[in-house]
Amino acid sequence: MFFRTVATSAAILVALALTGAVAGPVWEPEPVTTHLHLATESTAIGGALPDGGAPGDHEVRETEVTIPLAGGIEVGGLLREPADAGEDRPGIVFVHGAGTGKAADAFTLAATALASAGITTLVPDKRLDNYSTRHRDYEEMARDYSWSVRYLRDVPGVDPDDVGLYAESEGAWVSPVMMVDDARLAFQILVSAPVVPPRQQAAYAVDNYLRNTDVPAGVFRAIPRAVGMKLPGGGFEYADFDVRPWLERQEDPILAVYGTNDASMPLEQGTRELLDDADDVTVRFYDRANHGINVETPEGLVLHPDFATDVADWVLGLPATASAQPQLAGAQPEQLYLTAPVPQPHWYGDGDWLVGVVIAAGALLVVGPLLIGGAVLAGHLAGRRSGRPGARLGLGLRAPLTGLGVGAAVTTVALVAYLAVVARLALDYEKDALVVQGGWIGVRLLGIATVVAAAILLNRVRDLRGGVVVTVATGASSRITILENPRAATAVVSTGFWLTVLGAMALLVTLAYWGAYQLGI
Repeated sequence: MFFRTVATSAAILVALALTGAVAGPVWEPEPVTTHLHLATESTAIGGALPDGGAPGDHEVRETEVTIPLAGGIEVGGLLREPADAGEDRPGIVFVHGAGTGKAADAFTLAATALASAGITTLVPDKRLDNYSTRHRDYEEMARDYSWSVRYLRDVPGVDPDDVGLYAESEGAWVSPVMMVDDARLAFQILVSAPVVPPRQQAAYAVDNYLRNTDVPAGVFRAIPRAVGMKLPGGGFEYADFDVRPWLERQEDPILAVYGTNDASMPLEQGTRELLDDADDVTVRFYDRANHGINVETPEGLVLHPDFATDVADWVLGLPATASAQPQLAGAQPEQLYLTAPVPQPHWYGDGDWLVGVVIAAGALLVVGPLLIGGAVLAGHLAGRRSGRPGARLGLGLRAPLTGLGVGAAVTTVALVAYLAVVARLALDYEKDALVVQGGWIGVRLLGIATVVAAAILLNRVRDLRGGVVVTVATGASSRITILENPRAATAVVSTGFWLTVLGAMALLVTLAYWGAYQLGI
């Protein structure tokens, strides 16, 4: 029995491993082999005016403002003006990245520093009534932000023909649209710009985060299957938004800045695509800076000490600084892998289908045992009254069936919990070998134990020649007989048995799809 169980378990494990391997796309990102060559480690802006303003030259006056949008909608904003800076000042409208909304909580350090250098800055609230995780329209967002540009142009002391944009992260998919729609805009500053479409950037970021967290190689299989699939409930059309057609139509200067510690952006690839798509692009890389160009200090996160000065020099020095050398400078970025279109799963990898399968499997694992238990209890009660035999599962089937059903459900929950914990560690850029490595081993051991239960169950069904239900006579001299033609009670028990098996196997195949049974670690 032992050797037969081992052989059957091995056969099931190989079958699940092969199913998982061929069922969905693989993840094989192409390494970066040619890196950018930077002219100097200094981020200083060539062509800057020797007597231009610097952060701290002016006191800053802050004013809460209300900005009207189309359709009678209004958003708040925070206007920062340099005191005694004279007339015809440049102006900058800030465009939010993902996850930010209120002006009071966003861009505080950068907007204040640039205002103190002599540039009027406006941070509007992000309009959120038409913005959600499921729905984002970058062209519509560009139209909303354009009202902030109009507002800033009317501020006394601002040169309406010298207003530009400061766009961070997701905002860098919005600002190029604004530049094309409004030829009067003078410049744009792209901070941590993805350049590539959102789905590609997301896959790249997940890959980098997982590598930093030291996850087992098997976990990477989930990247194309999760990021590439159509998510449950639809929506997310913005995931494939391509900003490059707008960048190709740019004629105004661009300052692109990145932090070398930003693991979420393809620093070198984004830079190359910017240089290919637009004219007059100046790029700076800041050593140890993160996604927001902040660096860690004993006092906490602060803007990189050179960042505000460089941006102010570039803006105040235009048009001379637009094409001044060096074009590429700063700390050397190190991008390990290229972003590329994310492989799409087959129809059964669609989010709605996967969720439906898990829900249906869970329902079967509830309904199946209920049918078995109810039929057995009803038969027992009827037998006590009439003396007729009741029905129950065949000898030795209950324990492995329970192990299969419970094991499949527990392993599924464990895998979801593991991926959630790993995601939190990855986003926090933390490592925990016990959780990351030990958790993966734990999930796979649960999966193997479930397969062993399936093997035992399969072998015992074979021993019973396919009969899974027996009748039991009442009284102490009960005799077990395998039924070839089950009556109504035995049909219910048999149905409950096979529904339980079907639900468990659906979960095992789903677990295989997500890598729980792949060969190797």
